[in-house]
Amino acid sequence: MKVLIADDHPVVRHGLKAVLEAHPDITVVAEARNGQETLEMARDAEWDVAVVDYSMPGLSGVELVKQLKQQRPDRPVLVLSAYPESLHATQIMKAGASGYLNKESADGELVLAVRKVARGGKYVSPALAEKLAEELASGSDRAPHEALSERETRVMRLLAAGKPINEISQELALSPSTVSTYRARILRKLKLSNNAELVRYAVKNRLGA
Repeated sequence: MKVLIADDHPVVRHGLKAVLEAHPDITVVAEARNGQETLEMARDAEWDVAVVDYSMPGLSGVELVKQLKQQRPDRPVLVLSAYPESLHATQIMKAGASGYLNKESADGELVLAVRKVARGGKYVSPALAEKLAEELASGSDRAPHEALSERETRVMRLLAAGKPINEISQELALSPSTVSTYRARILRKLKLSNNAELVRYAVKNRLGA
């Protein structure tokens, strides 16, 4: 099985490669450092499964998955993330990913996840599967933050971390007025009134960085 891995941290890439290549039937054939490099390697290399980080410089997250699937619709993409599964898993799966795995669980579940998606299956961690089953059984609606777009989610996380609008605008290369517009939209979607309530919401739902 030939695997493409993508993560902007060399130590993480080394760790993923070591975990995968501990199994003789798995070979890492390409390593990418950012979203654009991932697309280039996905086009040029011969691979069976892509294991990509959710958050990398440039193109990342949902948009990276969409472009990978447009480029290689028959190849499964497994997304790894340090973010809570409750925050991004639904969006990622809708974008076309075959699985979503929190990095904290990678050591024990990565090989299992890669093998499952390579066979055409879908993979979510046992913890997330249990959560989804509980929600289905109780008939509960989606959490409000699941309705946020990827960009809104990033702004929400930065606001909840206490960063001012000017700092967020620099980090995301957006104008302060655009960030303010996102803030207003986020508060409306979450039915909150101010940043203090947003921080409490983030803590309650374990959405912190």
